[in-house]
Amino acid sequence: MSKPTLADLQAFRLVAERRSFARAAGELGVSRSALSHAMRGLESDLGVRLLHRTTRSVSPTQAGERLLARLGPLLSDLDHALDEVARDDKALRGTLRINGSDGAIRHLLRTVVPRFVAMYPDMELDLVADGRLVDVIAEGFDAGVRLGEAVPKDMIAVRVSDDLRFLAVASPRYLRRHGRPAVPEDLHAHQCVRQRLPSGKRYRWEFARHDEEYAIDPPGALTLDSSTLMVEAAIDGLGIAYVPESYARDALARKRLVAVLSDWCPVIPGLFLYFPGNRHVPTGLQAFVNLLRERDPAVPEG
Repeated sequence: MSKPTLADLQAFRLVAERRSFARAAGELGVSRSALSHAMRGLESDLGVRLLHRTTRSVSPTQAGERLLARLGPLLSDLDHALDEVARDDKALRGTLRINGSDGAIRHLLRTVVPRFVAMYPDMELDLVADGRLVDVIAEGFDAGVRLGEAVPKDMIAVRVSDDLRFLAVASPRYLRRHGRPAVPEDLHAHQCVRQRLPSGKRYRWEFARHDEEYAIDPPGALTLDSSTLMVEAAIDGLGIAYVPESYARDALARKRLVAVLSDWCPVIPGLFLYFPGNRHVPTGLQAFVNLLRERDPAVPEG
């Protein structure tokens, strides 16, 4: 039996964890056919089948599961040792991949990213703005950034922003023509600029005041998939929009928009960076987290 290479074992772990040759090949920077050939070579060297293959999926066999269970701790220890060497060398290297919504990535770019790239010029920071709420592990990311209410409960979460709220806003011209809603139920008599989520569903507007809660799929002839465009549509008098306050702040300050139903718009948890707690944290990610906590020493871990 030939001894497998470390690269082949690392590639096997990635294929088994991602359950996809395409995803694993993309992360490794090789072609799918080359990766498949390498895995067949590994199986030949070991004399056992490690992966079930179909036209649509790949999964570990029983032998593959046993190997994966033993490999995980060993490769994690190796990663940890290499990270310690990198720390001793005072220069972080590698790639840090973070997935988040467009607004979340924009916030990172305005806050922690400039300092991170200045302090660690040998690190490659790969930020992906994605409207979908993805499985960051399955998609090959080191971490994600989302609103606190969307962070999976089994993840470590580190605060990125203050709490925020959504505001219902409309132009003065629209309110002069159609009146001002006093309670959420009044929205049924208004034109609303609705939002289409990446899943294809429309976003339900949620309001709360004291112990009262109200959710509505608002009426309206216009549906958009961008908070920025919704603000522009509201400025143009096309209806009432419900957007994160940060998107409307400038227009509110310039009197191009007016907030309505403000007492029904509660504060919600802000943005959090999140990552799995059951894996070794890469040095680059740890450095990023440390910078987040330096900006606000009171930031909790989740």
